Amino acid sequence: MRVLLSTVGTRGDAQPVLALALEVRELGHEVRLCVPPNFREWFGGLGFEVTPVGIEMRLPKPGAAAPAPEQPRQLRAAAPDLITDQFDSIGPAAKGCDLILGAGAHQYAARSIAEVNDIPYVNALYAPVTLPSPDHAPPPAPGQSWRAGLAPDQVRRRWAESYRAWNDRALARVNENRARLGLAPIDDVQSHIFTEQPWLAADPTLGPAPDTPGRRVVQTGAWLLPDPSPLAPELEAFLADGEPPVYLGFGSMPAPDSTGRTLIDAARAAGRRAILAQGWAELGLVEADHPAADCLSIGDVNQQALFPRVAAVVHHGGAGTTTAAARAGAPQVIAPMFNDQFYWAQRIRDLGIGSSAPSGPLTAESLAAALGEALEPTVAERARAVASAVTPDGASVAARRLTGDA
Repeated sequence: MRVLLSTVGTRGDAQPVLALALEVRELGHEVRLCVPPNFREWFGGLGFEVTPVGIEMRLPKPGAAAPAPEQPRQLRAAAPDLITDQFDSIGPAAKGCDLILGAGAHQYAARSIAEVNDIPYVNALYAPVTLPSPDHAPPPAPGQSWRAGLAPDQVRRRWAESYRAWNDRALARVNENRARLGLAPIDDVQSHIFTEQPWLAADPTLGPAPDTPGRRVVQTGAWLLPDPSPLAPELEAFLADGEPPVYLGFGSMPAPDSTGRTLIDAARAAGRRAILAQGWAELGLVEADHPAADCLSIGDVNQQALFPRVAAVVHHGGAGTTTAAARAGAPQVIAPMFNDQFYWAQRIRDLGIGSSAPSGPLTAESLAAALGEALEPTVAERARAVASAVTPDGASVAARRLTGDA
């Protein structure tokens, strides 16, 4: 079998697809990948045939005065071109394939390409909140505080208005491209992308499938990429030199220059040493703190090796980091910015395995308070208990179901 896997987004969107690709190949099947151009070298270096799709997802580092992430706004502005680009890229890549899986809610072309080639199509999502459901309120728009001063019905109404506007814009471009392929128009983009049987690549303990009227959700578990790489000697030495530090990092999220200072100040206020992950925003220590005995700045790191050895994980609330920290049994503090990050912040609170920073600009004081909650012994005990329930084999389960292998 020859399978095409397609994804758009940041590392948190792409890395699970790589985990699935490796599992599918391990079963003896051929895999092609459509991924953002900044992942082409990484995935191609592992022996996969890769077609770049969309734009370079790693945006320029925001300036110190940047009040909020610019990424969502830039992606919305570029959406029409991205839709056409998906059709132009995925179409040729799908030639000779037996099945297409599109990961994420922005797979505008994958189902249409599958239709043209008369092959099956599967859509996979990483967060339960992405699925329309009466079980949860829709996520806030980028930059909007989570239900800030709004009743639930007001939140739903505003989200519905935003959704209709997005659907109208995307629908026109999707149907233009479907017409090029000789396909009939669709009337709703989200329903077209999700299908009646979407897959949910999230751990059932952390993100249980919600009630989804009209849809039969297949929950595979989270797609986790094994990482055998060792920790750097400098990091090993730092870990061995005192009590467990807290990990601070926002992954692929953009952030103002002052964020590193805020994170370090919060850790110090909580009485903890700190490991600051630079991430795509290139967070760094200020000159006065470099070098400093109580903090260390690092680049890419094996979270699977590091998280079991820290006192808490402070992060943005991406599905991958949330799952990695939960699997490690580390208490979490989530400072959500947009989309499903608010959902994961709520879930770790509901599970009693961490806390979250309040909405609005991040401050050392508010983050230190949230960190103090997460460092309570009862939270650490609960985090260890939940860790034993997190399943590591979601990618394997998905690969076998996708290919029909027992």
